[in-house]
Amino acid sequence: MTDLIKRFTHTRNRTNSICTELQTEDFNLQGAEFTSPPKWHLAHTTWFFEEMILKRFVKDYKLFNPHFSLLFNSYYNLVGERIERKNRGLLSRPSVKEVLAYREYVDHEMRLLLSKTSKQSLLELLNLGIQHEEQHQELLQTDIKYSLYKNPLNRINNQAVIKEPKNSKDPSHSWIEIKEGIFEIGFQGEGFCFDNELGRHKVYLEAFEICRELVTNGEFMEFIEMGGYENFNLWLDDGWTWVNTNSIKAPLYWRKKGSGWVHFSTKGEQPVDPDAYVNHVSYYEAMAFATWKGCRLPTEFEWEAAAEMFDWGQRWEWTNSAYLPYPGFTIAEGAAGEYNGKFMSNQMVLRGASAVTTPGHSRKSYRNFFQPELKWQYSGIRLAK
Repeated sequence: MTDLIKRFTHTRNRTNSICTELQTEDFNLQGAEFTSPPKWHLAHTTWFFEEMILKRFVKDYKLFNPHFSLLFNSYYNLVGERIERKNRGLLSRPSVKEVLAYREYVDHEMRLLLSKTSKQSLLELLNLGIQHEEQHQELLQTDIKYSLYKNPLNRINNQAVIKEPKNSKDPSHSWIEIKEGIFEIGFQGEGFCFDNELGRHKVYLEAFEICRELVTNGEFMEFIEMGGYENFNLWLDDGWTWVNTNSIKAPLYWRKKGSGWVHFSTKGEQPVDPDAYVNHVSYYEAMAFATWKGCRLPTEFEWEAAAEMFDWGQRWEWTNSAYLPYPGFTIAEGAAGEYNGKFMSNQMVLRGASAVTTPGHSRKSYRNFFQPELKWQYSGIRLAK
C-alpha cells in the first residue's frame, strides 16, 4: 500500500509540475472546443478521485465544494449535470488558488483513505484514476501548446512554457515483412489495461509490409510541394471537404516563411527540421500522404502484430481502423462504464505513444482514438503496403 500511495502522490505532483511555468492568465486559456484550460484539467482530475473514490469509500465524506461537480464533470451522465465543454474557458471562478487548494484537500483525504483500507474495488478505481490523470498530463501539454499558439506574440517567445520534446530519426527507411497468418490481438498478462483493450482475439492477416521508420518532415514537404493539398484524387471525400472548408495547406503549426517552413513551438517559431518525424497531422492528411506514396496506413491489428519489430513512442500513429469494440466487450456498471465504450463511433484508432505521453503509460495493445480531422495531438504517420 505504501508503494501505491507513493505512485498516487508522484502522479499528482507530476501534473502540477507541468503547469509551473504558466502565468496566472494562462490557466484559463481554451484555444478551441476540443481543448480544455489548464485550470480545468487540474480540477477535473481531482474531481475524478473525489467522485469515484472518496464519496464511495469515506463515510460522511465532506465535499470541498458541492458545486464543483457541475463545473468539472467531463462526460459522466450518471453523475449529473455539467457545463458545456466549449464553456470551460469561461470559468474565471473558482480561482487558480482555490483549485490548487482543492487538489491539496483531495490529496490529503486520499492518503488518509489509502492508509486505512486496501479493498480490491478501491485499488482498481485508484489505478484507473492514476491512469486517467496520466492521460490528462498529455492533454495538458497539447492543450497548453495549442492555446498559446493562438496568441501571435508567442511566435517570438523564447521562454519555454512546457518542455518541447526532441525528435529522433534513424535514417534507415527499410520495410518489415510480415507473413500471412493468424495473430492474437488485445491485452494479455498482469497489470493494468483499459477495457477497450480487453477481449483478446485472433485475427487473420494477409502478408504485408510495414515501414520501420515514421514519415519525416522532409518527406511531407515533398508532398506539399508536389501539390498534395490540391489534388482531390489523393483524398477521402470527407477529407477533401475538410481541406477546402478549412483552407488546410500544411500540418498544424506550420507556416511558410520566405522559401522555407517554420513551425510553432513553445520556444517560439523554429525552422522545420526535415529529418524530424512529421507531427500534428490528421487522419485525413495521413491517408492522403500514404496514397500519394503508393502505400496505405496499417490497420491497428497489423500495427500490433508488428510492433515488437520497430521502435515506437515518438508520435501517436494513425491506423486505418475505426474505433470499435473487440469481441465480448462489455461496459462496466456505474459511471466508470462511460469511460470508453460510448465513444466507439466516428473515430479512428491511433497506436503507440508520443513524446509527451507519460513514461510507462502506453503499451502495444493501447488504443487511442480521435476524430479524423483532429491534429493537435503529437500524431504522425507510419506507412504500410
